[in-house]
Parts: sequence; C-alpha cells; structure tokens
Amino acid sequence: MIRARQFSFDPTEFAGKRALVTGGTQGMGEAIVRRLAAGGAAVATTARSPLPEGQVVELFVQADISMPEGVEEVVREVLGRLGGVDILVNNVGGSSAPGGGVLALSDEDWEHTINTNLFAAVRLDRAFLPGMLKQGSGVIVHISSIQRRLPLFEATLAYAAAKAAVTTYSKGLSKEVGPKGVRVNTVAPGFIETAAAQRLIARLAEKAGTDEDTARQGLIESLGGIPIGRPGQPEEVAELVSFLVSDRAASIHGSEYVIDGGTVPVV
Repeated sequence: MIRARQFSFDPTEFAGKRALVTGGTQGMGEAIVRRLAAGGAAVATTARSPLPEGQVVELFVQADISMPEGVEEVVREVLGRLGGVDILVNNVGGSSAPGGGVLALSDEDWEHTINTNLFAAVRLDRAFLPGMLKQGSGVIVHISSIQRRLPLFEATLAYAAAKAAVTTYSKGLSKEVGPKGVRVNTVAPGFIETAAAQRLIARLAEKAGTDEDTARQGLIESLGGIPIGRPGQPEEVAELVSFLVSDRAASIHGSEYVIDGGTVPVV
C-alpha cells in the first residue's frame, strides 16, 4: 500500500467560500472534501450511500445525482443551507457496465453511464451557474479521465465516451462563462490508488495467488505502464483541484490537467 502524502496549506485560503463536491464520501472526492475544508471552505457533498462514520462536512445530501430528482434534491438542500456555491467540483463518475466489449453494452448501460458521468455535471452546473453569474465569480472543475484519450474498450467504453463528452462540454462552457467571471477547468486522473482500487488489487492478488505488489504492477502494465512507477494518490488529485479553484490559478481557464504519472504516451 502506498502511504498518503502530506501537504502544507493555508488554513484560511478558502475562508468564506462555499463548495459542493459530488461523490465526496470516498476516494478522490473524499480527499477533495477534506482539502477544501482544511483550507477553510464550507463544504457540502453528496453520495448515494450514507455519510461514513467519522466524516464531518457542512452539509451532506444522500441522493443519486445520475437522476434528475437526485440533482433537484441536492440543489434544494444546498441553496437552502448555503445560499449557493462559489466552488463546484463535479467528481461523481464511474461505470457499472459489464465487460465483454461494445456488443455487451445495452441501451440501459449506456444511458446509466452517461447520466452518471455527464448529465449529473450538466444539471448541477445549470442549477448553480445563475448564482455564480449574478455574483460575477465562481469556479467549476469537472473530473474527467485519461480514458477519454485511452479508452479501454473491453470493459469501460461507455465510461470513456462519457468522459470525452465531459471534457468537450467543459471546454465549451468555459468559452461561454469565462467572460462573465466564472472559471471552468477539467482534471483527468489516471490510475489513482483509492480504497476501492486497493480492494481490487487485493482481489486480483488473491485470485492469482500472488502478493499485492505484483497485482498492482499487473494493473500498471495493463495501462501501458506509469513512468513514475506508481499509481497516483487521492490526496495528489485533491491538491491539484484545490490549486485550480484557488486565486493562485486565477488566469487558468478552459484547460485540462492530466494527473496520471505520465501514462498517456502522447503530446
């Protein structure tokens, strides 16, 4: 297991800021929630499952934001408690589609994947943008994936296509709202060793009768290798996101930041 890195930060950097991070109870989302809260932001988050014991946030809304009703519930609760947001991190994503290539994917698989990875962000942006535009400031970050450029057709083609759409949508949105004071950027992680990834590594090691280091290396090789020699950590993604939503990145807009240890082998 790779140990989480520790970063120094200004505990007042986001004082007075209201943030919403979707999917913030585990993995990258949980790390982003912790980082923004540690910087002084009032952070709301969402998830389909209950808030884990011990995790404390300004506001938690249990909802499935792949569905319009779930988004409506989140918007209602956030506006009611916080009055709006200054920072919106659209982190929710993933795929539950079966493996087996394109012919194994049904309309329902495609629809669920696109709702989760694209429409959740579109609907939340649409709900919170009016407040950002009215105040003339705000930051939106969309979490995409390197799979938009390196699609794994065997198991996650719909996910890769949805993330490609997120990146294109994010760029178009940035063109529209940038002149009105709202910054929009995209973060594209590669293999990040979340708790879920660690569980996968453990299962692979058990199935193959080997150790976790060997199983981890097998996953790295399936991606074509990671030049830095290891997966990323959720805290590293959170640090990148915290930079992008801060005033330190005031002139960074309409960009995609890849955080993959060098996995994508193209310029």
